[in-house]
Amino acid sequence: MDLPGVNLPALFTPDTAIVVLGYGLTPEGEMRPELMARLYAGYVSALLSPAAPVIVTGGNPQNGVTEADAMADWLVDHGIDRARIHTETKANSTVQNAAFSAQLMDAIGAHAAILITSADHIARALNNFRAAGISVVATMTPDAAPLSAEPFGPVR
Repeated sequence: MDLPGVNLPALFTPDTAIVVLGYGLTPEGEMRPELMARLYAGYVSALLSPAAPVIVTGGNPQNGVTEADAMADWLVDHGIDRARIHTETKANSTVQNAAFSAQLMDAIGAHAAILITSADHIARALNNFRAAGISVVATMTPDAAPLSAEPFGPVR
């Protein structure tokens, strides 16, 4: 987003990816409330940063659905352009979330990340992402304020 004479902070540019970390799905392939809370924080970030790519990361398929695919479908269903969403469907751990997200960020030309996960997970995730060579310019957790398990309708 170019605005003449306005220098936007790194959080609002196409060079900064919004990275939402997955959380295990139910055996039926549905998102659990903790994942929905992370995803909602990613959704709000995507609305606030309309030029930023969104990476959803998480494998661990249940009933033929990966965490990343479930998150991507929900974001599209709630108005985020599919072209902005990049799915990383192989990760089975936070270390892999970081490593595979770093590869994806390199491929799409993103040089920094807004990292979104749960509060009890953020320190470890931040260390893993930094170890993978990712410049994390901001972190966000959904745990600061209570959220409904279904902020925009049924959990998918």
